[in-house]
Amino acid sequence: MAFSNSGIQQLGIGVTNVYEAWDWYRENFGADVMLSDAPGEASMMQPYTNHQPQSRHTILAYNMQGGGGLEIWQYTSREPHKLEFQPKLGDLGTIVGKLKSPNVAAAYLKFKNSPNGATLLSSFGKNLNGKEHFFLKDPFGNFFEVVESDIVFKETNSKIGGIYGAICGVTDMEKSIEFYKNILGYDTVIYDDTDVFEDFKMIPGGEDKFRRVLLGHSEKRKGPFSNFLNESQIELVQLVNSDRKPRNIYDFEKHLWGDPGFIQICFDIRNMKGLKKHCESYGLKFQCDSNPEAYENAAEIFDMGGASGHFTYIEDPDRNLIEFVETYYVPIAKKLHLGLNLRKKDPEKALPDFVMAGLKFLRKGADYSTSDIAKAKTAISDECALRIKAQNEQASQQNNNK
Repeated sequence: MAFSNSGIQQLGIGVTNVYEAWDWYRENFGADVMLSDAPGEASMMQPYTNHQPQSRHTILAYNMQGGGGLEIWQYTSREPHKLEFQPKLGDLGTIVGKLKSPNVAAAYLKFKNSPNGATLLSSFGKNLNGKEHFFLKDPFGNFFEVVESDIVFKETNSKIGGIYGAICGVTDMEKSIEFYKNILGYDTVIYDDTDVFEDFKMIPGGEDKFRRVLLGHSEKRKGPFSNFLNESQIELVQLVNSDRKPRNIYDFEKHLWGDPGFIQICFDIRNMKGLKKHCESYGLKFQCDSNPEAYENAAEIFDMGGASGHFTYIEDPDRNLIEFVETYYVPIAKKLHLGLNLRKKDPEKALPDFVMAGLKFLRKGADYSTSDIAKAKTAISDECALRIKAQNEQASQQNNNK
């Protein structure tokens, strides 16, 4: 059976305080559907966490308008290490998150009249595809583009919908286009232009000359969550005739995966085994596979605050991390033990809209971050951090004694 791709499941973003960040994204980006609040260990990510297990506290949150979610990720076993330099357009990796909006003008006026810590980085206007858009910076230093889209799963009061894609810096445009086409299905070039762009000029590095290629997908996404996640876009940017050398946003030595910034683009897929074979045919190996024995048996996979599934990673040509998640179970009403078991569902068929509409029961308000549940989650996070710190110190002492 061939694999299927439901779309961008989430955009990972490292922060210094998970509840503070989620409160802001909930209030300003409408990400109030909390699919998981999960303190725990990130022991499988050691190739990208300085070869040591770490503990973390994550929140996976969505907007009922649909689109991808935000995986808000905080280290607890070490201090999150902010990037030592100001990332600029053209630097390598995910530099801008794309958010969709059914009313870009209203979203722009919201941030212009009441910024709430955000900084507008462009005026309201149209992009190279003729779609309304603007750029902003959140209070944590991350860049976002709000882009016009009339695809709305459920109307809400938010002026902004879910994740619509990302802008990624690359060194070899043709090689990157082939990667995103062959592996992720972005087979349509929406625009390909080279210039000094007016809408980039207020973003750090935006005064340089770039080649910009916006990629879409000609085929509708397939899979259980495809109606909710729906279409997405990846924009690739490459410096042209510049004396500036692009830098890796994550070097995985000083600035680790999970440190502040965009840490991954995650796709929701079905049939991990088929995807593995497909990636290997292009010379790409899975990294940090949560359960490699699952290709030969029906072993249970990772648990993420009640949700469960199978995750793994690959690297794009510039080491930007792409995550794949095959979701097996999604909790809807934990107290009633209700959830979505996807094991026996048609892997290419979208779940009925009324089923996905049940996510509304996971919406949380401003009081959640100070609730007893949040306090208990924080306590668990602290316990995990102490355990991991002790393990790392013990391993360090053993290495010193050798």
